[in-house]
Amino acid sequence: MKTLITILIFSFYSYAIEIKQMPIEFTQNRVDLTKQYIKNSYGSDVKNINIIPKIIVIHHTACDDLKDSFNRLNPEILLTDRKDITNAGNLNVSAQFLVDFDGTIYSLMPETYMARHVIGLNLSSIGIENVGGNKKSLTAEQLKANIELVKYLKEKYKTIEYLIGHYEYQNFEKHSLFLEKNANYRTIKHDPSVEFMQNLRDNFPDLKSN
Repeated sequence: MKTLITILIFSFYSYAIEIKQMPIEFTQNRVDLTKQYIKNSYGSDVKNINIIPKIIVIHHTACDDLKDSFNRLNPEILLTDRKDITNAGNLNVSAQFLVDFDGTIYSLMPETYMARHVIGLNLSSIGIENVGGNKKSLTAEQLKANIELVKYLKEKYKTIEYLIGHYEYQNFEKHSLFLEKNANYRTIKHDPSVEFMQNLRDNFPDLKSN
């Protein structure tokens, strides 16, 4: 994995959040693949891959190791074992953030670049991946880190209105933010867990789930 550089990002208010940099591969090829994904799935020709964040989507990686989780997200091309989503394009899955078991937060890519992490909602969402969800459950430290990260994002981006678990994305099928053109392109998700999301959501009663 790449060298980690710790940075402190200060909110507009009175607290600071520590985020470590662990960037995934993001060359012009990934930018071009992202534009192609937007064209194929959302029907839009775009000049850039910038998003206006309106939703925060919480995930788990289903890998119980930080390095393994990073290595799933790092390549620009979709891994060959993801045949369930290959038809939607060769862009690899990714997310803006990755949170380890001990609560360490890693930035993987720019917050307002589009990541492929949730069907139909990528152009309006920031994804937070949590290491775990295979044999190891998510931890109290991860919950605390997610609370801090959501608070940071909510205060930085006033456009954010929604906080959802990945398993809840299909609730947006008829929402104006849901853009997927292919009605057959859906996957069943269970991450991160209902309990984790409830504990997280208790801290943000003003953020909607649908």
